[in-house]
Amino acid sequence: MRPDWDEYFMEMAEIAKTRSTCLRRKVGAVIVKNKRILATGYNGAPSGTAHCLDVGCIREKQGIPSGERHELCRGLHAEQNAIIQAAYHGVSIEGATLYTTLQPCILCAKMAINAGIKKIIFKGMYPDALSMAMLEEAGMELICK
Repeated sequence: MRPDWDEYFMEMAEIAKTRSTCLRRKVGAVIVKNKRILATGYNGAPSGTAHCLDVGCIREKQGIPSGERHELCRGLHAEQNAIIQAAYHGVSIEGATLYTTLQPCILCAKMAINAGIKKIIFKGMYPDALSMAMLEEAGMELICK
């Protein structure tokens, strides 16, 4: 059976997450416009730095709950990496759709809003009510699959 476009691009996000180097949660993201992939991302440490797989998880060591203290992490989120990849290569993502394997956190939500993303399709909820409230306030179209 042939997948619809949303299923197709979400499966691409699932593939992207297999590159994740996070010890706690693997997340993938794909940014799409006019049925074309513009950028992809997965969660992990910045280029040229040690991966959590190699040095351990700061958040685990400090007992930091999911959804809190995002700054205490070596890694970037999948959505952040996809947005950064688009910027790095000079690709406009204004009006695009973000497919992600997990509801965006507040940091990723704010980045998506200011990057001009208009729709987010995600799987799985994340413990961040402020994220959802801000996305809704900004008029973001949200679809949880």
